Amino acid sequence: MAVKGNNNNDPLGDSWNLLISLIYFILALIILSLGYVILTDQIHDFINKKTYTPEELEQISKKAIARQSAENEEANWDKVVNGIHIRTGLNADQDLQIIIGSCTSCHSAKLITQNKATREGWKGMIKWMQATQGLPDLGKNEPVILNYLAKYYAPTNTGRRKNLDIASIKWFILDVDKTPQ
Repeated sequence: MAVKGNNNNDPLGDSWNLLISLIYFILALIILSLGYVILTDQIHDFINKKTYTPEELEQISKKAIARQSAENEEANWDKVVNGIHIRTGLNADQDLQIIIGSCTSCHSAKLITQNKATREGWKGMIKWMQATQGLPDLGKNEPVILNYLAKYYAPTNTGRRKNLDIASIKWFILDVDKTPQ
């Protein structure tokens, strides 16, 4: 029968109990230290919490409402501004959802907006995507998509001027030596 206390057969018994108590104490200190480090800001805020006047509470409330309104505005990802669908950058019209569903499931809308082509050019791009990129047959949506692309993303005549027809230009020789003084 084992008796607690001094046991002549176990000379390290008291040392082990002391060592285990020391380990528990160190673990408790570590846990408390980690808790303090993790909760420092919350503890500081609780200790130093400020009491607000009704005017300050009203200002805080107005700021929170404004912040929430701004977050809701950002969350409105299907918004159209000045005829442009904000999320995609595509021109908005009644066929926009067909375009988004058919085109942007494979690539970015920027691939559409950065290109310009005639209806035949867009049709050629669709045929190329079907032949090489795995685009399935668009069925009844193909004419709708082609009409949309030709309407909004057709080539424009803005930009560089046409080349000069040098043969038809009447040239004048300037006499540089006889410049007025």
